[in-house]
Amino acid sequence: MEPLWLAIHFHRLPVEVLALPAPAAVIARQRIVVADTLAAQGGIKADMRLADALALVPGLRPHERQPELEADALSALACWAGNFTPMVSLEGTDTLLLEIGGCLQYFGGTDIILGLVRQGAIDQGLSVRLGLAPTPRAAHWLSRVDHTDGCWESRLAELPVEALPLSQGAHERLHALGLHTLGKLYPLPSATLGHRFGAELPVLLGQARGQLPDPRKPFDFPEQFAQRLELPAKVEHAERLLFAARRLLLALAGWLEARQAGISECTLILAHEDLPPTRLVLGFATPTRNAERLLRVTREQLERHQLAAPAIELFLEANAPQALAGTNGRLFGQQDDGAIAPVVERLRARLGDDAVHGIRPLADHRPECATAPVRWPIEPDTGVPQRARPLWLEEPPRPLRERAGRPTHSGEPLSLLSRGERLESGWWDQGEAAGDMRRDYFVASTPEGAWLWVFRDPQGWWLHGYFD
Repeated sequence: MEPLWLAIHFHRLPVEVLALPAPAAVIARQRIVVADTLAAQGGIKADMRLADALALVPGLRPHERQPELEADALSALACWAGNFTPMVSLEGTDTLLLEIGGCLQYFGGTDIILGLVRQGAIDQGLSVRLGLAPTPRAAHWLSRVDHTDGCWESRLAELPVEALPLSQGAHERLHALGLHTLGKLYPLPSATLGHRFGAELPVLLGQARGQLPDPRKPFDFPEQFAQRLELPAKVEHAERLLFAARRLLLALAGWLEARQAGISECTLILAHEDLPPTRLVLGFATPTRNAERLLRVTREQLERHQLAAPAIELFLEANAPQALAGTNGRLFGQQDDGAIAPVVERLRARLGDDAVHGIRPLADHRPECATAPVRWPIEPDTGVPQRARPLWLEEPPRPLRERAGRPTHSGEPLSLLSRGERLESGWWDQGEAAGDMRRDYFVASTPEGAWLWVFRDPQGWWLHGYFD
């Protein structure tokens, strides 16, 4: 399988990681490092003096660069990239390199992966440029011009020499010699290039063209997930935290994907200035790494949470990943057995964990004592025999009128579909809720076709349950 590298260049990461109101720019030593989209449209460029930038865009909001925050953000984005491949490497302070050659068939092609990457960046409020090539070096350089089409070699040759990580003086000497593009350097002897512009230059060119090896250190996905996100301003309403939390949740989903693991629970911590942090436990009905389920449960929690004080920072931790095996695909539109899990999670988020549960059968013949509520999902129990029983029972059983020896429902006689099943048990529970009983149970149907569970005892006929 041929290698294929995808470079993701977050060219506005220093300013976008701060989420400043537009127009904004990040500065260092009173010079522009990078401007956001609106400021760039106003003519602000990198390395421009701050005084000139303010004169050009009077409403510009400058902010000092925060390298540590950028590094944390790039690590979180590397976790997010685990959604596409476990082969992720960091390149500099603003680029990720992904080896996706082995993932094309899984995703259905290059175009689908590129679309997912671009949309994922948009969802996190980030700008990206992509580069695609068989070598990581070429993909990295092509990402500067957002090139993912074919003919990577010809496009690489057309790149200006400024793509090379050389000094400003080296770039000026190359231009003075008429060497404006990388393609102009290809025919020159390596020894000459190394002598005039440093030994690293011919090595870089050879790596980009696939003539020299270019091993990359893989990103070390952490054993435990713990990511923080500083908010650009105080947030007073919990539901407004979802956009910021999305970046953390997408990183968590990628981290889980790379580890082939899932979680049943994680914790979103909201930091405040003058109060202890608020901990929101996000629970899931079954172990998952699905980003949509993570986002859905978080949204439900935040929409119903009242902040005790404005939030200034978010922290997401998941300390108990579980091995999550793959699932078989479904044929001919069969329904997924796990489709109920998102419904359970949504109900729990809205109503509370104690309001949603499953039902487990117990070894007791009496219908009132034959089941018990348990936390969902329900572990299978092969020790209890399974019989045809309705899911919901009338409590207490409802008396039925009798006509010509047959029970009636809503004035109409019922048809008995089964032979009587004698249930006689509970002598040890005299005085309890169910107690001793002697009943003959039948499956009956109404003229409209509804199935009922009825019984007869010495007092007459009774309706005890409804079948779906």
